Amino acid sequence: MALSPMQFALIQAAVIGSLSNIIAQVIAAQRDNKPITINLLSLFQYVLFGLVNTPPNILWQEYLESTFPSYHPSPTPEAIASASKGSEAELDAEEKEGKLVEPKLNRRNTAIKTLLDQTVGAAVNTFLYSMFMNGIQMGMAHHELEAQTSLGFLFGEKGVVRAQDVNWGVVWERTRGEFWGIVKAGWKFWPVISLVNFTFLKSVEMRNLVGGLAGVGWGVYVNLFAGN
Repeated sequence: MALSPMQFALIQAAVIGSLSNIIAQVIAAQRDNKPITINLLSLFQYVLFGLVNTPPNILWQEYLESTFPSYHPSPTPEAIASASKGSEAELDAEEKEGKLVEPKLNRRNTAIKTLLDQTVGAAVNTFLYSMFMNGIQMGMAHHELEAQTSLGFLFGEKGVVRAQDVNWGVVWERTRGEFWGIVKAGWKFWPVISLVNFTFLKSVEMRNLVGGLAGVGWGVYVNLFAGN
């Protein structure tokens, strides 16, 4: 049975999140001259965020594309030439051959989508990331010593997440403190990716794939940021 686009996107998010987190941990270990040991607690938290955050991001991209399509049908040069001659026969032949219209880039819509993605989209994504990661790290702090190289925290008696341990006032203050730093860093990276995606790729699935591949590098950055 073929995977649905959403299922494929979730698997992709898990793979990319894992890869980003592992690379970041290796870089951090080498930077600090420490042995390379993969912290599965950190890996779990980052992958979980990717799985939670992927569906609304796909819906956001679909909304942008449906509201501001990157391409619109435009008459081909052949169709324009045939129409100027008033040749119905040639137009009928071009229609049968699929040469009557072709997709043409809508620059206005592309600019609007890029602007919205890098303002509204960036702000919401950064806010959700900071709130989620600060909250889950606080709620799973009781696992920090035992979960470095084991997944036992998922099955132990202590509970995976202790909601009562999360101080949302502290989470909010931490989110406020790091929000603009992450947003500004993202503006140095993501606008180019968004522009390339909206200009050259016509399907949301392909845009998610390219964005995901670019997200490996971005994920390494935010993992290192979270580690600090």
